[in-house]
Amino acid sequence: MPDVAIRASLCFMGDLRLVELSASTIVAVNNMSLKPGQEQFLAPVSYGVAATVVNPQTTWQRVVLDGEEVVGFVSANFDPEETQEHFRSVLWRINVDADDQGRGVGRFAVAGLLEEARNRGMDHVDVIYEAGEDGPEAFFRRVGFTPVGETEYGEVIAEIRL
Repeated sequence: MPDVAIRASLCFMGDLRLVELSASTIVAVNNMSLKPGQEQFLAPVSYGVAATVVNPQTTWQRVVLDGEEVVGFVSANFDPEETQEHFRSVLWRINVDADDQGRGVGRFAVAGLLEEARNRGMDHVDVIYEAGEDGPEAFFRRVGFTPVGETEYGEVIAEIRL
């Protein structure tokens, strides 16, 4: 399936584009920096990339480029056959380089993800995260996710209805 480039001109950023994760962008994704304290909320990038090998038909992974610079990464899975509801349409990972956080990159990536979910006929997107200071909860709430439950491990399940 060809990738649909999503473009946005933001007053505080250049032209942002979503492109498929590739051999030419994966090193930059792996080298993105985090703000202090964020590392405890993030599994290694290689975990997310491995999902592409296991489920290439359902995994959706994109890099956010600002011009030619990698500034973010988003990974999701769309599998209407998944037995667990909150895994059918799920945002697995979103990373924005520390220097680019707070500039609209994450919001742009989520907008592209929601567009992809709609194009695939999904009626919602879930995200599962660990609550905590310096964690992603404030960001997820700002972009429209609403907590709807909890995993057996105490992680928050939040969703956006489309």
